[in-house]
Amino acid sequence: MSESKNDYDEMFGGAGDVREPYREYYDWVNSEDPGQLLRKSVEAETFFRRTGITFNVYGDVENTERLIPFDVVPRILSAWQWSKLARGIEQRVRAINAFLYDLYHQQEIIKAGRIPERLIAENSAFEPKMIGVNPPGGVYTHIVGIDLVRTDDNEFFVLEDNARTPSGVSYMLENRETMMQMFPELFSRIPVQNVGDYPKNLRRTLARSAPDACNGRPTIAVLTPGIHNSAYFEHSFLADQMGAELVEGHDLRVIDGRVAMRTTRGYEPIDVIYRRVDDEYLDPMNFNPDSMLGVPGILDVYRSGGITIANAPGTGVADDKAVYSYMPDIVQFYTGETPILKNVDTWRCSEPDSLAYVLDNLEELVVKEVHGSGGYGMLIGPAASKREIARFRKLLKARPENYIAQPTLALSTVPILTKAGLAPRHVDLRPFVLVSPDRIDITPGGLTRVALKKGSLVVNSSQGGGTKDTWVLED
Repeated sequence: MSESKNDYDEMFGGAGDVREPYREYYDWVNSEDPGQLLRKSVEAETFFRRTGITFNVYGDVENTERLIPFDVVPRILSAWQWSKLARGIEQRVRAINAFLYDLYHQQEIIKAGRIPERLIAENSAFEPKMIGVNPPGGVYTHIVGIDLVRTDDNEFFVLEDNARTPSGVSYMLENRETMMQMFPELFSRIPVQNVGDYPKNLRRTLARSAPDACNGRPTIAVLTPGIHNSAYFEHSFLADQMGAELVEGHDLRVIDGRVAMRTTRGYEPIDVIYRRVDDEYLDPMNFNPDSMLGVPGILDVYRSGGITIANAPGTGVADDKAVYSYMPDIVQFYTGETPILKNVDTWRCSEPDSLAYVLDNLEELVVKEVHGSGGYGMLIGPAASKREIARFRKLLKARPENYIAQPTLALSTVPILTKAGLAPRHVDLRPFVLVSPDRIDITPGGLTRVALKKGSLVVNSSQGGGTKDTWVLED
């Protein structure tokens, strides 16, 4: 079962045989009443609506809150498949943190000629005010999401790195909670690795990253832009699950060299802030002076060692899609190892030969903004209209350095439940990684996003995609 003969389906082989990780699940689903499964699917939607699991869509004035569609058929990975992926993810995250430290200190990778200086010097995500700053514990990116796609039994590719503010972990947790409520018998029948420890591990990671100024048990807060942010549900969910404070900029101020939070007992110092506010809006005294979302002077407190900011300002440079194209070199430079995870082939449109190739083959390529995210600002050539392609041709000619292009991969499919039974749909995967000064934790599985529309390769929730529970089997 696949959408075309070239697609790799993770549940079914070419002859319709069931792949090993899915055998126990397939036996179960094959014995279930299809009507009952569909009713359970509707119950799951009711559960999500009652829990308030929604997201906002920027620019959608009439329908500002939406449910993310949830499919009840899990995606299943074997323990050995996950083990290999986890090694590759850890290697990549180690390299990203080393890369960020180097960029803001000696810039050895530039001196060695492994990446061009202009890529950093002209990068809007590079933060000059972070030069020479030593983050507490040496960690720049405490929470990382690595987007993966699969094309074959053993072929996984990194599609993007999310080192700035990766979102979606609340959906991973709620998907598992929903599946356990809907189908408790499955979890007694099939050994699935636990993901429920994530909030506890996140709190532990942040606490271990507290600055030297911390005196005793660290006080942790989640800084949100507010209820109109697309990920507000996740901000409040994580604060609640961690037992941390959920704060907005107007709740905080700098007092005696510390960032302090307004409480019923007056202002009290905070040690660690998990900020979900972009760099530009984090501190009106040091970045955008018009920002009402941040905390005046927080960067100065950070630079003096008075608070830990997770993730550190300036980490977005590692998310840049042009920097991504150098990631295999970056991994090798800092770890001395061959990269375990592969990149997708990438054309940097800032290079004349690459631009010429991209312009000649727009109908076959995926084009992305180097700073884009959430499925915005991209062109999927095979699915684009002539008008959309013409528009991107103009954009590329006007600002080629703002774009990269990649081939259209034959993403793997995993079946979803439809009224007609199981039907294949394309998926990707975002595992979540926690980095503290002394360890790296990777939650087994992650968030599987699924393109619910037949034939579509767009999995982003902002573009109509849904999610699945992701299972990693025990050994």
